[in-house]
Amino acid sequence: MQSFVILTLLLAIVTAKYDPSKCEVCVTFLGKFRETLDALDSSIQSDPAKIDTELRKACKTTQPKDERFCWYIGATETSATGMTQTVTKPMSFRKPVDKICGDLYKKDSQICDLKYEKQIDLKTVNIKKMKVKELRKVLEQNGQECRGCTEKSEFVKKVEAIAREQGRTEL
Repeated sequence: MQSFVILTLLLAIVTAKYDPSKCEVCVTFLGKFRETLDALDSSIQSDPAKIDTELRKACKTTQPKDERFCWYIGATETSATGMTQTVTKPMSFRKPVDKICGDLYKKDSQICDLKYEKQIDLKTVNIKKMKVKELRKVLEQNGQECRGCTEKSEFVKKVEAIAREQGRTEL
């Protein structure tokens, strides 16, 4: 019985399918990187070693989720692995970005677990229907906090004040 359960779990892991829409950080970062490469000399675009150098440069100036992606593929100084060739070699012969991300997913499925934080538009969102966690995130993004706030209504008042500062007239 125990071996049946283990076999079923292994089968589920092996048959997990790659979905490009679930791998947003990989597809977005490599898409931007491809655009950067396209603007460079053609001798760089076809040489995996030069692409690796450009990839490492691009990873030095990234936002946090992109930086984590770079760490996973081994393009940062603190990376424990070194899978950059899984990106640079296919890039050199112009393999589509979503296919490269699929190859990376096969090697390490955590790459597709990275997600960008959704941005909250205070001009259109119904602030009173937001969760407290989202309200706290808005406060944090605007460099404020709500010390001593215990009720959701207190968080809502602080976020409504921020929304007014950003130009929202209706609340």
